[in-house]
Order: sequence, then structure tokens, then C-alpha cells
Amino acid sequence: MQLKEHRSLVTGGASGLGLAIVERFVAEGARVTVLDRNAERLEMLKGRLGDRVEVVAGDVRSLADNRRAVAAAVASFGGLDSFVGNAGIWDFNMSLLDLPDDRVDAAFDEVFGVNVKGYMLGAKAAALELVRSGGSIVFTLSNAAFYPAGGGPLYTAAKHAAHGLVRELAYELAPRVRVNAVAPGIIPTDLRGARALDQGEQSVASIFPPAGASLASPLGVVPHTEDYTGPYVLLVSKADASTITGAVINADGGLGIRGLRSANGGAHLLELVTNGNEVASI
Repeated sequence: MQLKEHRSLVTGGASGLGLAIVERFVAEGARVTVLDRNAERLEMLKGRLGDRVEVVAGDVRSLADNRRAVAAAVASFGGLDSFVGNAGIWDFNMSLLDLPDDRVDAAFDEVFGVNVKGYMLGAKAAALELVRSGGSIVFTLSNAAFYPAGGGPLYTAAKHAAHGLVRELAYELAPRVRVNAVAPGIIPTDLRGARALDQGEQSVASIFPPAGASLASPLGVVPHTEDYTGPYVLLVSKADASTITGAVINADGGLGIRGLRSANGGAHLLELVTNGNEVASI
């Protein structure tokens, strides 16, 4: 077992990719604390995995909740070797012009609050324990941390910001704590949208039918959540990743090598300013 007696804290670990990470870590010998806002799913997870996991219901946007999760990890398992910031929400590719004027502020705060602030607060809460253990931090990014059209401006900007957070924290916490990330590509997971945009009950899995998703990937397959867990095991392993920090494993299935498919994403915009047969100046 590659992570025998490793002690990890995973956010958003009660469903989707986070759950797959938790299950893989436990299978590799780790003991895992899970911070998630869904108390019911946490109890199901605890009932299934038993004393190999500890669960904490809370909001990653709260420093107090992140500190409670770290305290639970230390109390249950005697310390902390890794923090995996994974909790996230999507924007379902909502474009700038489609963002409702009366919701854009709340949507921005929500997407950045979960996807960026949540990572920073989790890292802040875990940092001293990771300094003690010589541990590591791993964030879940996305192909949207590198390329456009993996989300709308809210999600894409948030993932780019989280990419910057990886590099800054890798610098600030060196040499005691390594900080890296994994950037998954297409993934039919239970990733939800922003409640401020009435997307809270929508799941990414519902819009990625296998046939359509496989055409978008050069590898021609739709990965399952568990297919993405290997890089996380690698990055938290002291034995195998002792020289890796400030890095992102781009596990996007080759999306970056697809080549040119279209010249632009705004070919429809003139329709928005067309009045009869005349086109307004823009």
C-alpha cells in the first residue's frame, strides 16, 4: 500500500471526484478526514468506511469549519500529512453576456468563494500541521485553468486564480510543505453549479453523455472519477514526489492537443446588436 498510515484531509469528499479520491487513499492505506457540506452523504461514507475515515460537516468558505476539520484529523489520527482541496462548483459555461445583471455579484462571490477562497482557507487551517509533518497540499484544478471554454468567465477565472495560488503557496511554504495540483479534463461527476445562478441542483454528469464526451477527447474515452485518482496518490506520496512542488499534473485526456476547431467563440454576437437589416456599431 503506497499510502500506508498516511493522514489526509479531503474537502468535497462525500461525492464525485472527491469521493473517488477518498476511496483510493483508503485503499492505499491512508486514514482520511472528509470535510463536506452534505451531512447525509458524510454519514453514509462513515458507515461504509468505518474508522479509516473521520467526517466533518461544514462549509469550505469558513475558516472556522476548515479549522474544525483539521482538529478532527489531528484528534482522530494524530496529525496530518496532506490537505487535498477538492470542493468546487461549476458555472455551466454561462457566458459573460448571459450572466444576469442582478446575480453577477452573488455568483462571482459564490464561485470564487468555493473554488479559490475555500482552497486558501483550507491551506491556512492545515499549514502548521503540514509543516510539522513535512506534508503536502494538492488542489483540484481543471482544464479550465489552462484553456478557455472549460467553463464560463467565472469558473475559468477562478481556476486560473487557483493555479496562481498553487505557485504562491509552493513558494511560501517551501521547503517544509510541497504544494501541487491535478487538472482533470472531461469528467462525468456530481459537480454542481452556483446556487446564485439556480444551478445548485444541476450535475455536470447530466450534460456529458459518453458518446459526445468521447469525441471531445483525443483519447476517445470518457474517464470515470476513479481514473483521475492516481496523480493525487503520487503527489501526496513522500516517497514518490519528494522533488515535486509548484507543479500541476494536467490530466485532461489530451484536450490541449486537439488542434484548431474554430477561430472564435463569439461568432453569434452581431445577432445581439442587429436591428432589422442594420448592424449597430460596437
